[in-house]
Amino acid sequence: MRPTTRRILAAATGLALLAVVPACADDAKQAAENVPGVTDTEVVIGTHQPLTGPAAPGYSKISAATKAYFEHVNSKGGVNGRKIVYKVMDDGYNPANTENVVRKLVLDDKVFALLGGLGTPTHTNVLEFVKTQKVPDLFVSSGSRNWNQPDKYPTTFGWQPDYTVEGKILATWVKQQFPGAKVCHFGQNDDFGRDSLAGVEKVLGAVAAKQTYTTTNQQVGPAIGALKAAGCQVVISASIPGFTALAMGQAAGQGFRAQWVVSNVGADYTTLSNQLGDKKVILEGMVADNYLPMVGDTANPWIQEFTKIHQKYNAANPIDGNAIYGYSMAYTFVQALLAAGKDPTREKLVEAVGKGGFRGPGLTPFRYSGDVHAGYSGVRLNKVQNGAQAYFGPTYTTDDGDAPVTEYTEPPTTPPADAIPTT
Repeated sequence: MRPTTRRILAAATGLALLAVVPACADDAKQAAENVPGVTDTEVVIGTHQPLTGPAAPGYSKISAATKAYFEHVNSKGGVNGRKIVYKVMDDGYNPANTENVVRKLVLDDKVFALLGGLGTPTHTNVLEFVKTQKVPDLFVSSGSRNWNQPDKYPTTFGWQPDYTVEGKILATWVKQQFPGAKVCHFGQNDDFGRDSLAGVEKVLGAVAAKQTYTTTNQQVGPAIGALKAAGCQVVISASIPGFTALAMGQAAGQGFRAQWVVSNVGADYTTLSNQLGDKKVILEGMVADNYLPMVGDTANPWIQEFTKIHQKYNAANPIDGNAIYGYSMAYTFVQALLAAGKDPTREKLVEAVGKGGFRGPGLTPFRYSGDVHAGYSGVRLNKVQNGAQAYFGPTYTTDDGDAPVTEYTEPPTTPPADAIPTT
């Protein structure tokens, strides 16, 4: 080949390469623009919540707090210059409604991710749809072990301690404090109640008696009567707030005296007090668990920061355990969104959560890793005394398998400026 020919070919090749560069840049820009729910100025996420229905008492306030936290973050410039838009849709704690709501959020509203969808029976009903759509499904508001199936549901993650972890820790305390007592279980007739019972029986063996309820039937009197007839001295209850109040109210009415040990999801004192009114005295002595700062601990720096946000953006609602849950979960989401980078994609967001390493208001570490999609790893017990709910004793961690229940001694983290994560 002559030199002149080689020079012509080289020049032509160079021009071709130059032509490819802007094409690649355009492709990358187009790919970024095609990320559902993400623009240069916004990130749109969605959730299903029980704003009405049997789980509305207390739980309807969670999304209000989450939205308030995002308003606070948005007032400081958002995340990497993008404001968070949180679309909240009511499903009435009805699985059929949940399916319709989630399909609308994903297919019509084209949200970037789902955040904090609430309920075991409700969210279980949308797992397959979420999987086929490859939507990040973060921090489901339920402790079911369903969310911890990364091989089956790779984009779904829990956030709170799962009910089996919780059951093991509650049962360990009961075993220590009430040796030889007749321990019974009252639980929701779904994976909430079943997972809790599995944890309890890992520690205690078979309970003396067990009764269940369904959220469509408020007549819990016969179930409570059966526990009374069985001679139960301790009742471990896996119940949402409305049914905790119903069960304890029925027990009091039937003259059934037992030590009630209640799952954190149904034990917020402010919520229960509002439901029981002048009968709230029956809550005295109730033992429960939690993994977040207690709202009554006004010296806690997280409570101080969240209270400021609450007063500015959410003052119409009570600041209770449900609000603290909403603020804390939103804080973790901002951490995840930051970890997904300045040009987030759904894949990057899922990968960021799977890497773990997040810390925040919680008392224990998260369990997130490549093969674990479960949330917080433990709880601390609390008790109602003289009309106040406060922690006592150590913090404990475990897993949903056969690992022992052990004390966790590392101190909690302190909030960054304005309670907004920076990395």
